[in-house]
Amino acid sequence: MTAITKSPAKTVVEVHEYTGGVIGPSLGMLGPVADGGTIRTGTPPGCWGPMITPKFQGGHEVTQPVAVEGAEIGDAIALKLNKMQVTSLATSSGVMSFVEGRYIGDPFVAKLCPVCGTHSPESHIEGIGDNAVHCDVCGAEVNAFRFTNGYVIVLDRAAGVALTVSKEVADDIARQAGQAAQLPALSKQHSILALARADLAGLATRMQPFLGNIGTTPSRDLPDSHNCGDFGAFLIDAPHKYALSKEELERHKTDGHMDTNSVREGAILICPVKVPGGGVYMGDMHAQQGNGEIAGHATDVAGEVELSVEVIKGLTLDGPILLQRPDDLPTLARPLSARERADVQALAKRYGQTFVEDNGPITFIGSGANLNDATHNGLARAAAVTGLPYDEILNRATIAGSIEISRLPGTVRVTFLCPMAILEKLGIAHLVRAQYGLG
Repeated sequence: MTAITKSPAKTVVEVHEYTGGVIGPSLGMLGPVADGGTIRTGTPPGCWGPMITPKFQGGHEVTQPVAVEGAEIGDAIALKLNKMQVTSLATSSGVMSFVEGRYIGDPFVAKLCPVCGTHSPESHIEGIGDNAVHCDVCGAEVNAFRFTNGYVIVLDRAAGVALTVSKEVADDIARQAGQAAQLPALSKQHSILALARADLAGLATRMQPFLGNIGTTPSRDLPDSHNCGDFGAFLIDAPHKYALSKEELERHKTDGHMDTNSVREGAILICPVKVPGGGVYMGDMHAQQGNGEIAGHATDVAGEVELSVEVIKGLTLDGPILLQRPDDLPTLARPLSARERADVQALAKRYGQTFVEDNGPITFIGSGANLNDATHNGLARAAAVTGLPYDEILNRATIAGSIEISRLPGTVRVTFLCPMAILEKLGIAHLVRAQYGLG
């Protein structure tokens, strides 16, 4: 079991250490932070930086987990996202391909030097471009990934805008990658800016930062990028040490890696506790991402995060519940305005309907090997937690909610208006009322 320090709980815990691509009980925990306390951290980028760093055995670099005072297996922890700010000046991303012969089964997890055969070798950067990553053991070029279409993007954090740049500009940024990436001091990843890939120049967009991997510690060590139903499916019967069965994956994961773009400042994420203390961790901040993350990767950046925690006793979850910001809710799940409520009362009176439900929005994260499996998973979780019939959840999500894609191939949001009496029973009605200004 996870070792939890016996130190007194702290009101504020600051995290400056990272896990090197793995998350699970063997890592131990910092803290504990008091129930109601605050966690502050600087997060390194996820995805491409860890992907091109062969010693990493997962596709992210997340924070050392923090225990929460009073959190026991079978409880839940509400994470209130108070601050989320990008610190990188630039990043690089794009569509990926794999280099055969440089991994065993899964290039995110089990990298291999093709020349000396060293597993997960230490490595260094020489120059810039696709061939910049080299094995420390033999000197061979060792990157297991390539861009099929990639870009470098510069970020104006104050103005909230971003712009992809030309190859000439990308090369200049690559030569000062450390300054541009603003990696935290103890981060161990290579900066993806060193590859200087620039197939898409001059595209302007907005910034809307969020965390792609945040939650509680799974009850078995997993590659951090595979703590979810879709990426996690690659662990099933895999030819490396993190292999597990489908049943083991379902039992141990906590779906922290959800790439849900509404997990941003102002949202509340309610996470399962599957190890004593919960083990709150975070990482994989994105500067922006549309629903679906259709390219497979988005704009991974370093950032600063502050969140507060609240233990929800006896709320047993399999995966996260999200209380989205009001402006991120799908239209049909937004609470009615005072005018709309008055119109509904008038409509009810006109037809002799004596009862109008008191309710509030709730979002269940679902994950699976594909979107159909993920949707069923989210709906089934909603039914199991609320006690509402599965088919009633279907109706609610259809006329007073929505199903939205978070990530392909298999992470979704199942949002609907849930009776307030059920939210009270679950112990989260106070959070819902405060989040959405409900009386």
